[in-house]
Amino acid sequence: MGSEFEMSMMGELNLFLGLQVKQSIKGTFISQQKYINELLKKFDMEASKVIDTPIATATRLDMDESGSHVNQTMYRGIIRSLLYLTASRLDVVFNVGLCARF
Repeated sequence: MGSEFEMSMMGELNLFLGLQVKQSIKGTFISQQKYINELLKKFDMEASKVIDTPIATATRLDMDESGSHVNQTMYRGIIRSLLYLTASRLDVVFNVGLCARF
């Protein structure tokens, strides 16, 4: 590959497109913990409650006509960030898709 492309060694890979990469004798491990923590800070959700399953598959979402209006720009930013997260987290794909419908 080095003969076809200009390459330089900048050290061990630690962070790539929001993915944390840890290389050890046991294998290569990929995590998005740093990206998730940045999202929580960005959208002021650091004090949110932690749960194992974000939403039940039988849950139906509908419009809350009597509720207050939501900042559409912020909501779209959250959905956009979560869609990027789903590239490596298949356990949240269903939930993000359900929320993206609104």
